[in-house]
Amino acid sequence: VQLQASGGGLVQAGGSLRLSCAASGNIFSIARINVMGWYRQAPGKQRELVATITSGGSTNYPDSVKGRFTISNGNAKNTVYLQMDSLKPEDTAVYYCNAVDTQRRYYWGQGTLVTVSS
Repeated sequence: VQLQASGGGLVQAGGSLRLSCAASGNIFSIARINVMGWYRQAPGKQRELVATITSGGSTNYPDSVKGRFTISNGNAKNTVYLQMDSLKPEDTAVYYCNAVDTQRRYYWGQGTLVTVSS
């Protein structure tokens, strides 16, 4: 399974960005994916959870982004979006798309850089 992420860029504080991620590859492996999400890693910091969503639409966010970020499933199976509003400089990081299948295998995308200027 390959994950292709897009949508990163440079934005001013208070602005918005929308990230997209699409899974491709073996159709049987893709069919086993039941959770998709986003993680981020800022320079000098550990990778941290940003948001996850199940195939049934249940979502999870850490307090740091709750109320500002929204994850959603796309119309195409195993496509996921992350709408980021009210961005802050501390949101600056490389954002990674993630997928987990029913056998607890993890897949990662290549990362997309989000830079929020103050």
